[in-house]
Amino acid sequence: IISAVVPRPIAFVSTVSKDGQQNLAPFSYFTAMHDPPCVVICVCRAGHRNGGKKDTMANIDATKEFTVSVLSEWFLEQANHTCGNYDEDVDEMALSGLTKEPSLKVKPPRVKESAVHMECKLKHKYKAKGYNGEDTATIVVGEIVMFHVNESVAKKTPSGNTYVGLEELQPISRLCGNTYGRSRECFDLARPDRDWQNR
Repeated sequence: IISAVVPRPIAFVSTVSKDGQQNLAPFSYFTAMHDPPCVVICVCRAGHRNGGKKDTMANIDATKEFTVSVLSEWFLEQANHTCGNYDEDVDEMALSGLTKEPSLKVKPPRVKESAVHMECKLKHKYKAKGYNGEDTATIVVGEIVMFHVNESVAKKTPSGNTYVGLEELQPISRLCGNTYGRSRECFDLARPDRDWQNR
């Protein structure tokens, strides 16, 4: 399934435990919803911990907060250093050389090198069970309580609404295995006229 459902955007998720231990990890089971604006992340169980919770999930359960930073080409190498199966006391942001940017409405910091950040609070979570009936993953729905968009990627529509420029953002997507994708060759395709059925 991970080689067929592609490309997948990557959520760079920052969390903090109740005792202040910080964690940073990328997740490619990731999408978004609106009204209210939310992100949806699937956090699988940790195989290296005999099916226990990953630090990200344990921290979200404990604090109900997290941030999502969008992963772009210019800091992919550093971000890749956060993928390891590290012990709970390892600060992946410090290990990777990335910079902590304080959040305004939640405790987990943002990744300063990213051009788009979303501060989130837990809205819903759903446990997924495997064939043997045991928990295999948790689907996390986080309501976005604050957006941060760097001026370098911010664009304006003719009506004045802000949007994120694709060429400026240079987002990275996940494909299969250790393969990543770039969003560089794109095309526009207009929707059908919505009045077609009245003709």
